[in-house]
Amino acid sequence: MPLVIVALGIIALLVLIMGLKMNTFISLIIVSFGVAIALGMPLDEIVSTIEAGLGGTLGHLALIFGLGAMLGKLIADAGGAQRIAMTLIAKFGEKNIQWAVVVASFIIGVALFFEVGLVLLVPIVFAIARELKVSIMYLGIPMVAALSVTHGFLPPHPGPTVIAGEYGADIGQVLLYGFIIAIPTVILAGPVFTKLARRLVPDAFNKTGDIASLGEQKSFKLEDTPGFGISVFTAMLPVILMSVATIITLLQETMGFADNAALSIIQFIGGASTAMLISLLVAVYTMGLARKIPMRSVMDSCVTAINHIGMMLLIIGGGGAFKQVLIDGGVGDYVAELFSGTTLSPILLAWTIAAILRIALGSATVAALTTAGLVIPLLGASTVNPALVVLATGAGSLIASHVNDAGFWMFKEFFGLSMKETFATWTLLETIISVSGLVFVLMLSMVV
Repeated sequence: MPLVIVALGIIALLVLIMGLKMNTFISLIIVSFGVAIALGMPLDEIVSTIEAGLGGTLGHLALIFGLGAMLGKLIADAGGAQRIAMTLIAKFGEKNIQWAVVVASFIIGVALFFEVGLVLLVPIVFAIARELKVSIMYLGIPMVAALSVTHGFLPPHPGPTVIAGEYGADIGQVLLYGFIIAIPTVILAGPVFTKLARRLVPDAFNKTGDIASLGEQKSFKLEDTPGFGISVFTAMLPVILMSVATIITLLQETMGFADNAALSIIQFIGGASTAMLISLLVAVYTMGLARKIPMRSVMDSCVTAINHIGMMLLIIGGGGAFKQVLIDGGVGDYVAELFSGTTLSPILLAWTIAAILRIALGSATVAALTTAGLVIPLLGASTVNPALVVLATGAGSLIASHVNDAGFWMFKEFFGLSMKETFATWTLLETIISVSGLVFVLMLSMVV
């Protein structure tokens, strides 16, 4: 019965969001109450469970997510993202233009959230395609592949950051292993898949696209943007700080160093929240004050960034509330009992549940959070590194994006595709990322 109740809850969520066009956050809260009652939770505990789920999720995420949004906005508003893209394209040359787009999108994708990165890069890709007389799809597929992979696998993006907190995984390890998995996945889903897509839907590569909905784009003369080196350094600084701390921690565990003040300082600086705060302060200087931009303008960019993510934070909080209802309502324990005698790896289980929920719900972040409510009870009895389960959940939550996902419609409209062409490019691309991610996580689990 608990799984039937969860299934009915997910159907109700779909009806509310897609059928009645209700706001996702409100829908999640309504379904959380309904599922809690149906599971037989005491009425006096339901509100506190929902509050605990919402607060616990946002308490871990809000600081990292908020600082990350500000960092990305400062880099975009200063022209740093444009400098990264244009410099790499010039360096790689016309012959290797796809790889230039992949590298630029990957670097920008680490710093910017998916939708922001897409809106920023689409006009650049269109301009380059016109100049070089190549198909916008030829450059667009590698671009969205890199943005999607960073969104699904790498902190400080919401999915992997939230799930790392829920599973008790080391966020630095998630980042380090995420990079190992992300690079080959981007290659497969980007330049390699483009060749297959051209055969599947050749007409899609003749489309001219339409970005009129983006309005007038803020563009810069290259000489007015920050330098390439400082732009890349600013965008990648949180990754550098967290990676260094993780590598040193792993070395300490391997070689048996005793704890000391220096290691404590490194681990403090490399913590996700501290690393994001330091990176933001560096960006305020490198992308603002050093370029004679007034502090008021720099802070205006930060305020705009927070305004844009307000509803997204609430939706993530709503997903956390639903997750907590599943745990406190006993669904997680029920799933743990079902799989208690199985040899199925938590990695495979997490990926499968996240994939099913992603197809049903559309939102990668909500699918990942709901998966956490079902998988957390299994982790206690498992020896699998929780960082790998985080990445498997992230991979599952990306699969088969279709009509209930905003990314599907953004890609379709920007590139002027038919429904069939969008399924054969965007939906298939997301599925390749998901399955490749799972395969690489399983391979990595044999080593770590």
